[in-house]
Amino acid sequence: MKISGGCYCGAIKYVSLGDIQASIQCHCRECQYITGGHPNVLVIVPLDKFNFVKGKPKKYKRKDIEMAMSRLFCEDCGTAIGTRNPNRPNSIILKVGTFDDPSVFKPEIAIFTIDKQKFHYIEDGIKTFEKKP
Repeated sequence: MKISGGCYCGAIKYVSLGDIQASIQCHCRECQYITGGHPNVLVIVPLDKFNFVKGKPKKYKRKDIEMAMSRLFCEDCGTAIGTRNPNRPNSIILKVGTFDDPSVFKPEIAIFTIDKQKFHYIEDGIKTFEKKP
């Protein structure tokens, strides 16, 4: 499946040609910080089928957490592009809001619902997990 996208200002563009490995809605408190209060909607795709075709993101990784994720973002406009998880070295996690066509996103599961806020919406029929499945 081809997914193209980039940041708000256009400094970063990417293309993924791999199959989606997972489509997730994450309600964890950390994702709420990153999104400004809402759940994080994301897909996981194979790294070997993914390329930045314009620009390169800046990386942020917490130093106080063992095996912390690396957050990828545009240093010009601040758009969160994706995440690299050390537990998934062959994948990249992409933020759906950066897709050229976000309508392709269909959540399969909602995770960390223990942290879900009253204003968060989970579509009927989606499997939910209080933490990671």
